[in-house]
Amino acid sequence: MQLNRHVRVRTRTPLLLIAVLLILSAALVPRPAAAADDKKVLTVAVSQSVDSLSPFLASRLVSTSIHRLMYEYLTNYDPEDAHAIPGLATKWTSSADKLTWTYTIRSGTEWSDGEPVTAEDAAWTFNTMMTDEDAATANGSFVANFKKVTATSPTQLVIELNEPQATMAALDVPIVPKHIWENVEDFSTFNNDEDFPVVGNGPYILTGYKADSYVRLEPNKNFWRGAPEFDELLFKYYKDGDAAVAALQKGEVSFVGDLTPAQASALEDQQDIKVNDAPGRRFYALATNPGARAANGETFGNGDPSLLDQRVRQALFMAVDRTTLIDRVFQGHAVEGEGYIPPRFSTYYWEPSDDQELAYDPAQAARLLDQAGYRKNGDGQRVGKDGKPINYRILCHATDPEDKAVGQYLKEWWADLGIGVTLDCLDNVSDPWLAGDYDLAFDGWSVNPDPDFVLSIHTCGALPATPDDVGATDNFICDETYDELYARQLAEYDPAKRADLVKQMESRLYDLGYMNVMAYPNAVEAYRTDQIASITTMPEDAGNIYGQDGYWSWWSAVPAASDADDSSGSTGVVVGIVSGVVVLVGAGVFFGLRRRATADDRE
Repeated sequence: MQLNRHVRVRTRTPLLLIAVLLILSAALVPRPAAAADDKKVLTVAVSQSVDSLSPFLASRLVSTSIHRLMYEYLTNYDPEDAHAIPGLATKWTSSADKLTWTYTIRSGTEWSDGEPVTAEDAAWTFNTMMTDEDAATANGSFVANFKKVTATSPTQLVIELNEPQATMAALDVPIVPKHIWENVEDFSTFNNDEDFPVVGNGPYILTGYKADSYVRLEPNKNFWRGAPEFDELLFKYYKDGDAAVAALQKGEVSFVGDLTPAQASALEDQQDIKVNDAPGRRFYALATNPGARAANGETFGNGDPSLLDQRVRQALFMAVDRTTLIDRVFQGHAVEGEGYIPPRFSTYYWEPSDDQELAYDPAQAARLLDQAGYRKNGDGQRVGKDGKPINYRILCHATDPEDKAVGQYLKEWWADLGIGVTLDCLDNVSDPWLAGDYDLAFDGWSVNPDPDFVLSIHTCGALPATPDDVGATDNFICDETYDELYARQLAEYDPAKRADLVKQMESRLYDLGYMNVMAYPNAVEAYRTDQIASITTMPEDAGNIYGQDGYWSWWSAVPAASDADDSSGSTGVVVGIVSGVVVLVGAGVFFGLRRRATADDRE
């Protein structure tokens, strides 16, 4: 189903004449000031609570999505095809040996408190992550290879590397204001959620927050790309997905994501509601506890020791019928999982060979368990080395109906193997996960156009320093072969060669059996067309609205029936000049005539 979204049209002269005429005519017509009760609020229902509003700590999608709205990164991703485009940096160059990178920082921009944004802010952000392990909690993998970072002038940032690093145009690190953050004493506890408004330089400014309730943002009137058109952006937390859908139907929220197939079907034909069903950027997996350990060699947690045997892990995955899960749980709104990176990212998408694939084969799964020494007793139960029946605890998210539904199938399929399953569905799975107190867990990540981050969380370097620390690891995986491949891909600048190395990493993860990618769910979401006239998906042709690699959706969203609409109210056309760019938005059209100062903004 097509969305009203911004479509780039490259024809130049006729559009320029039309745009100028429209702008001049619009300027001659006085517009009444919006009354207070006409405030346009874009309310987004979210099913995930914020883990931290500090960009140094946050890892959940809702939190990192909010940080993209609050802070600029050095570079951004084009909403059309996700190639790197300017953000805080207008351009970047490397030395011949790829060890020194120079970024030109955008001049003339300000933090929301009026202080100038300079290269010193970026240098301070990176240096803090390099010198304070707590500040490196969320994004430390990006700076692990940094040797030195300096601001040689207010508009020039220089990063020196120990080894070449292919991600230098994809450093997904929010740049924070030095004059605010240098006063933080403990990055492990500071959550950035007490003093409002929070100083930022993104399209929105954080103005309010209540844990497990809401996040409130208002437009940054001085944002260099132009201020958003909604007067307020509100992320509202709903523990229950059906309650969020009901709120959408009543008009209490503007947008709902993560729809179940039943919810999407119920909304499909409702007036003033549009359902978006597009290929997603997530994978949905079942992760096994590989034996939680710290970088200092200490082990901890209570994962079942049988899962340390690769044959057991592979047997479990061969007893998972992915086709059934796609048909019955996702009801066709997903693609069967294989490698670690979804097919949406075709450059890095990997599929196992026929002789490598762990296809659904319960009989072979049973034989593997027998070979591993885990045989059935007289009651038909698989018995561990301790003589006790095996019963795996699976961590699941209490708010995720997919976890519960898949869990019921696992109980049935694994019972045929003689293995018991206990679903441990919690509101907060983070604490037992970080403590290693689980056997298996439902897992999933949103993948960026450059997959470095999701690859890095399975390296030995991501393990916590000690059992009492928090590392950047997803699942305590530490494999020397995988690490060697990771280092090689990070240093490889040839796109084809790097893609091949990434696929070898996916192959290695698949063979190890620690991560069973079961599905690539679609982005199934809905919004009210009587509140949102148009909004940008990513990619623009057929993509998601929520959780983008950038801020395009919420920055571009046009209110329905607002003062910005034309007098007819039928096309929703908005005419204006945004940061020097002539913009016509409405009826699914976006015409961008680039100004000289930012000729590389979206090209």
